[in-house]
Amino acid sequence: MTTAKSKAISALRERALALLARREHTALELKRKLMRKPQQPGSRRFPRQDAEDFSADADVVAQADAPEQPAIPDDELEEHVDQLLQDFKQRGWLSEQRFTEQVVHARQQKFGSMRIAHELKQKGVDDTLIAEAMQQVKQDEFSHALQIYRKKFAQPPASREEWAKQARFMQSRGFSMDMIKRVINAGNQVETTDSEDR
Repeated sequence: MTTAKSKAISALRERALALLARREHTALELKRKLMRKPQQPGSRRFPRQDAEDFSADADVVAQADAPEQPAIPDDELEEHVDQLLQDFKQRGWLSEQRFTEQVVHARQQKFGSMRIAHELKQKGVDDTLIAEAMQQVKQDEFSHALQIYRKKFAQPPASREEWAKQARFMQSRGFSMDMIKRVINAGNQVETTDSEDR
């Protein structure tokens, strides 16, 4: 293995560790990020152009000044990324279980089980882990849904249009239609008992 290639593999490992240091990732998510070509240091995704300088020459000069990054050939990159992910899993640095727990904990107060499950599925979490997480989410889903509903809507719906608007909001948060009906009915009952107590 050449020294340039070993430097590139070392840089790939450092990128992976830096990503994991920020937050938990699934293997699929981390692989997607590592398969992308890294940006050159100092370069911008969208080059800034000052009012006086609209020439493309400034971008060419900026790219020429940036140091050359050692690269792994594209045909070998996926193999190296897979080996790196396997190593991280064996060491316990990459865990879909921890990622799932983190997502559930962060999203449970704001979203319903359907939206959380969809997000986990998109990130590549195993179906058995999703099913376990959804059991946990559904234990407190009604109370979370009711809190979200009461925070957003001060009054129960007075018309079909208002009911539909409230239902669409709750649906956008990932709650099932059965849960939405229960929450809106519970919101109505609380409002009527509050007005009777006055």
